[in-house]
Amino acid sequence: MSDSSEDDFAALFEASLKAKRIEQGQTIEGTIVAIGPEVAFVDVGGKGEATIDVAELRDDDGDIEVAVGERIQAVVVSTSGGLILSRRLARGDASARQLEDAYRAGLPVQGKVEREVKGGYEVRVGHARGFCPFSQIDIVRTEAPAHIGRVYQFRITQYGERGRNLVLSRRALLEDARKAEAEEVRRAIVPGAIVTGRVASVRDFGAFVELGGGVQGLLHVSEMGWSRVMDPSNLLTPGEEITVKVLAVDEARQKISLGLKQLSDDPWSRVPGTYEIGQVRTGRVTRLADFGAFVELEPGIEALAHASTFPASGRRETWTTLVPQGTTALFEIVSIDLARKRIGVALVPEGSARARAHESAAAGEQPEPETTAGRDQGFGSLADKLRGALGTKDE
Repeated sequence: MSDSSEDDFAALFEASLKAKRIEQGQTIEGTIVAIGPEVAFVDVGGKGEATIDVAELRDDDGDIEVAVGERIQAVVVSTSGGLILSRRLARGDASARQLEDAYRAGLPVQGKVEREVKGGYEVRVGHARGFCPFSQIDIVRTEAPAHIGRVYQFRITQYGERGRNLVLSRRALLEDARKAEAEEVRRAIVPGAIVTGRVASVRDFGAFVELGGGVQGLLHVSEMGWSRVMDPSNLLTPGEEITVKVLAVDEARQKISLGLKQLSDDPWSRVPGTYEIGQVRTGRVTRLADFGAFVELEPGIEALAHASTFPASGRRETWTTLVPQGTTALFEIVSIDLARKRIGVALVPEGSARARAHESAAAGEQPEPETTAGRDQGFGSLADKLRGALGTKDE
């Protein structure tokens, strides 16, 4: 090449590195643009131009087996001063010298898994035979038949006796690829991002979600739905693909917090236009506490019927017999605190005038007039108690 041609090639190469970084050991594809006495030039698109030894292009009879315009696949063996390629490393027919160079540079070589031997697999790499231990064939332990006959990329971890003693690792390359993928994934994992992952495992406290490259985030049970989720396994299954929102990223602890309910509207946003004091609504008792009963008015909207609002019986905790967990009954809304997301309710006694009026309204009938005395005896006094309880007592 002339000095000007070399300058042009250097400029092209520099531009290619700026466009996209090419890594040593990377397999790329290109088109033969010129074949000289010793080297051939390969156009690798936006990545620039590379060279390859003409000897790499000859067949067993010494004839060049490719022509200008043909596409080839090769491994990048050097990026110092220009891209240098090796076709033999990509095709798995490297010479002993090239295998030694690949070992010293940490470059991948292609090999075919031929059979299972004691402790691992026998792998053919070009004209040489190598050994890959069971633990180095994959990231996870798999059965031998899954690999026999497969062609993989390997890294040479031991080289001796001029290529007659090769120890190989496919796992090393897979782990490097996973680390690179993990870095890409972590760059995309920022608070507020919507990402797709696969459920890795489900626990009582939530689910771990695989986001790619071995990166996992925790979807806590409290972030799964606006309504209370008692058993995450009823909602999610290992292997299931889900879309989640990134809530927080703790770089120091390598912890990623995810949310599922955030992808739907918060039911509380509808409360101001839907609920008002004095309404009677059907609710379901979800759980009992010493201070009262929690009542689900709709998924994501839970109210509290304070213990003091239930009729006094003179016996401790007998109010719980009126509303055992799972009970569906009528409740009147007596207070709404939007800031704290709290709604206070009181049980509407079955058969009371208030209950009959609600049932008539639901059926489209004209409700019976409700007397002040009836309201005081049936429900009003309980509502007053709850208003006082909520104002003076803390849950």
